[in-house]
Amino acid sequence: MDHGGHGTTMDLPPFTLGRGLEFTGDPFFLTGALLALALYGWGVLRLRGRGDAWPVGRVIAFTLGVLSVALVMCTALNEYGMVLFSVHMVQHMVISMLSPILLLLGAPVTLALRALPATGRGRKGPRGLLVAVLQSRYAKIVTHAAFTIPLFIASLYGLYFTPIFDFLMESKTGHTAMMVHFLLVGLLFFWPIMGVDPGPHRPGYVMRMLELFAGMPFHAFFGIALMMGSEPMVETYANPPASLGVTGLDDQMWAGGIAWAFSEIPSVLVLIALVYQWYFSEQRQARQSDRAADRDGDQELKAYNAYLASLQTRRQ
Repeated sequence: MDHGGHGTTMDLPPFTLGRGLEFTGDPFFLTGALLALALYGWGVLRLRGRGDAWPVGRVIAFTLGVLSVALVMCTALNEYGMVLFSVHMVQHMVISMLSPILLLLGAPVTLALRALPATGRGRKGPRGLLVAVLQSRYAKIVTHAAFTIPLFIASLYGLYFTPIFDFLMESKTGHTAMMVHFLLVGLLFFWPIMGVDPGPHRPGYVMRMLELFAGMPFHAFFGIALMMGSEPMVETYANPPASLGVTGLDDQMWAGGIAWAFSEIPSVLVLIALVYQWYFSEQRQARQSDRAADRDGDQELKAYNAYLASLQTRRQ
């Protein structure tokens, strides 16, 4: 595919909603989306087949996550994303910040651990391999905030403001590889923050919020830098096709506005999820304490009351 930024033209029809919903996008992501839905569905059916429940909300979240990836990568949006910076930025923001949150809310790792069959002693099947990966030193490194936050930031500034981005955009294969990278980085960044699936790191709720807010402002700064640019900063999108009726600088300003505004959406979604988890965690701990008190006749309270009585006796 030719790009305006490489000295050629590409006549695309004006974007319309009907055209945008045609499945003319990336076959790699289309195959991956169908495979993800099939495997997730198999896991849910396997659990229900043996009488175990699986929350419908998780199924909905995971399905929406897969569909959000398909929407930006498996429709004509992907074609326009090759020549319009603003459309590309929509793809980037969705696939790196919205899709990972929805996918992780679906708890796919937990589902796999419960659905995959256990193997005999001395053998390591798919479930054992998954457990080994989760407990590996590599997993501890790549899911630690000291790694995920810099990677999340570098995926913006290290790609868009260096020749790497233009190199990848010279082919659909490079564009696909870049989008896979964005998706993986988003999953790594939000995995320990969401805390739905088991992982090497289990930070407290306050620490998760701090990790979230440590990364989000850099998206806003990136968007502002694009909006304030006096000339196109990315060669690939410097000269959009004339048929689209937009200049490279105007397109860049729209892209910057999208990056700036989109940083608020995942923050709100994740905060809602964290507050929800925090509330029910406190409720669960309270119920466990009540059951423990019922079992031992509330000996802890009796001991405390006896201690207060002894203090009162000493004073007399």
